[in-house]
Amino acid sequence: MSTRQPARSPEVAAAIRSSFAVGLAVAAYGISFGALAVAAGLDVWQACVLSLLMFSGGSQFALVGVLATGGASAGGAAIASAVLLGTRNSLYALRVAPMIGPGLVKRLLAGHWTIDETTAVSTAQPTLAGQRAGFWWTGIVIYVGWNLTTLVGALIGDQLGDVRQYGLDAAAAAAFLGLLWPRLKQLQPIVVAVGAAVVAAALMPILPAGLPVLAAALVAVVVGLVNLFGTRESDLAEAEPDPMGER
Repeated sequence: MSTRQPARSPEVAAAIRSSFAVGLAVAAYGISFGALAVAAGLDVWQACVLSLLMFSGGSQFALVGVLATGGASAGGAAIASAVLLGTRNSLYALRVAPMIGPGLVKRLLAGHWTIDETTAVSTAQPTLAGQRAGFWWTGIVIYVGWNLTTLVGALIGDQLGDVRQYGLDAAAAAAFLGLLWPRLKQLQPIVVAVGAAVVAAALMPILPAGLPVLAAALVAVVVGLVNLFGTRESDLAEAEPDPMGER
């Protein structure tokens, strides 16, 4: 009796490759968080617990950033900034929920792993199997990698000096750009990308951490609701073949 596992489909294999490309680049950035967290006054174990339980890079950086400037007295503001920035993940959950499938444990874990990267990789895949593979593999790679590199950064933070000089944040951004670039084939996603970037850049100097990101997300919501610069679904149905081979 054969025990060979069925071969992965090309879509699933491509999703896994994207998961590792994005996940490893983002996980490396955890070194920066670990070092900055310790520099802001947290203990090594506190930095590690934040990565284990919060697991939202932007919120974690917002938290330690406020603590670094205001110390323990700024704890309330730090928590508020982190929560505000993390609210975007609840919006992502609406998009990724259909990909997860049934099961309470699975949904609880998916809720913890619904972040920028898992959402981006999964929604970039053309099939449901690819979307699920993209979500779970990205979550695994980043969660394990981010927590390991947080520990490394916290332990050797003093020896690293200014962690920004290593460009780890640029590596993560480059991975995102590589994932996004193939999707910019129509006018609508280009309008959303440019509009969101302009709104976020304009509001960052004047609004608390988190609000510029939410304001930028509204660009996508507005463009999507009115289908600005978009193509009607009926036109797409006529122009593109059904991926399952059916009309």
